[in-house]
Amino acid sequence: MSDTVAIITGASQGKGQATAIQLAKDFSELVLVARNKANLEETAKAVGATGVGALVIEVDLAEPVAAQAIVDKALAAFGRIDALLNIAGAVPQIDVFEMTDRQWDDGLALKLHGARRLTVAAWPALQALKETKGSVVLMSGSAIFPKAGAVGTINAAISAPVKAFPDRGIEDGVQVNSVLPGPVMTGRRRSYLARWAPLHDRAWKRRQHGFPRRRALRATASRRRSPS
Repeated sequence: MSDTVAIITGASQGKGQATAIQLAKDFSELVLVARNKANLEETAKAVGATGVGALVIEVDLAEPVAAQAIVDKALAAFGRIDALLNIAGAVPQIDVFEMTDRQWDDGLALKLHGARRLTVAAWPALQALKETKGSVVLMSGSAIFPKAGAVGTINAAISAPVKAFPDRGIEDGVQVNSVLPGPVMTGRRRSYLARWAPLHDRAWKRRQHGFPRRRALRATASRRRSPS
C-alpha cells in the first residue's frame, strides 16, 4: 500500500513486535506503541530495514490519557490512520485464587480499557478514510495453565467489544475483527513455562524445542482431515 499508516500496540516484544515487522510489507508508515522504549527502538530498526518509516511512542496504555495522545501524535506525523491493531496486554499467569484486586485491575486497564479507549479515539480518523475502509483488530489470547483463569477472563472481555464495534462500523465504514492466534512461543510464554515445568516434573527444554513442529504437524493433520 502507498501512504498508509497502521498503529500497533504491544510492539516492543512478542506477537506485537512480530506483527509490526510483518506489516512493514503492507504499510508505508507504522506507529509502534509500548512501555519499553529500548525494545521499541529495536522493532523500529527492524521495520526501518524494510524501508518503512516508524514512529515510536513510549506510553502506558493503562493510563486514560494515553489513547488520545497516541492518536494525536500519529495524525500529527502522518495525517491519517488506516489500521489499528490492539495487541498490548499482560496478565499474570497465576492461579485465579492468587490474583489480587490490583492485578485484576491492572490487567483490565491495559488489555481491555487501553484497547477500548484507543479504538474510540482512533475511530474518527478511521472513519474519515474515503478511498478505503479503516480497520481495527483486537487480539486476545489464551492461558498457558488451566488454573490461570484471569487470562481467559480478561481476554474474553477484549473479545466482547468486537460484537459492539462492528454495528457502528457498518454505518461508519470501519471494519472490526477479533483475532485469537492460539499458543505462540513468545518470550513471556517461555519464561512462564520455564518456571512452571520444574514444579510439575516436565522436561521444559525438550518441550520448547518441539513446540513449533508439533503445532505445524497438528495443523497439517487438521487440514488433511478437512473436506476439500
